[in-house]
Amino acid sequence: MSKYDVSDFDADELNHAIDDTNFPNSHLTLASISSANNINDDENEDSRRQTASSMPMPVKRNGHISKSFSDDVFDVPGTPKTPRSIPTPGNWHEKCTFHHDLELDHRPSTREDLISDMANSYRMLLSSLGENPNRQGLLKTPERAAKAMLYFTKGYDQSLEEALNGAIFDEDHDEMVMVKDIEMFSMCEHHLVPFYGKVSIGYIPCKKILGLSKLARIVEIFSRRLQVQERLTKQIAVAVTQAVQPSGVAVIIEGVHMCMVMRGVSKTQSKTVTSTMLGVFRDDPKTREEFLNLARSK
Repeated sequence: MSKYDVSDFDADELNHAIDDTNFPNSHLTLASISSANNINDDENEDSRRQTASSMPMPVKRNGHISKSFSDDVFDVPGTPKTPRSIPTPGNWHEKCTFHHDLELDHRPSTREDLISDMANSYRMLLSSLGENPNRQGLLKTPERAAKAMLYFTKGYDQSLEEALNGAIFDEDHDEMVMVKDIEMFSMCEHHLVPFYGKVSIGYIPCKKILGLSKLARIVEIFSRRLQVQERLTKQIAVAVTQAVQPSGVAVIIEGVHMCMVMRGVSKTQSKTVTSTMLGVFRDDPKTREEFLNLARSK
């Protein structure tokens, strides 16, 4: 597991890996936490040396020390493997210029390369349903469906660093920043049907602020994948954390899941609400209450 892979932490473990003034402590993983209780001091010292040597080198910007904008810092792993992330046989792809996203072991040169195979799969699916994929109404459906699925999952081909595009600014502001009711569309990984809703994000800056539109772009990156709402909520919070190292981050998502509306229990009025509270939002009840009141207000 990558030293930045916090997506498998439960809530207590994730909060444990957070420093109140400059979090997360990216070098803390489940492995390092458990090993601290099981190995002797010499092994701990070796482990610390190895971790320190693999951490990104800090860089100085406008008098402040911050981590370099490496792919390790800006990738937030956690989304399950997909056909686009299966390693390509052979060694020819090891020098591929597309090796800059931890979630994509090898990225095709263009997205169009995927359409033909995906269209064939949709054509087979139509035949399995007893339909005639060659009739007029379905003749181009497999290709349309392939292109639509690529759009629904375009987040796999986007990195956090590219989305932020350097829109991180030094600013002496330490009060809450909140963007609410960000529209979100995603695909349930269990049934491959949509779920949609609204996302509210709040953070308390620690000498750095993020361009407001970038919060919406972060939502877009992680929602345009096969997802579950619980993981999506956490990934958004961790991404904001890694981008500007604030004093705290809070994320709430209210979603409607088609897998509950148009199938199964068919509860058309049901909504699912998930939240992730990090840093001061978890530790300070008044800060958390302020965020929740703002999120509920119209």
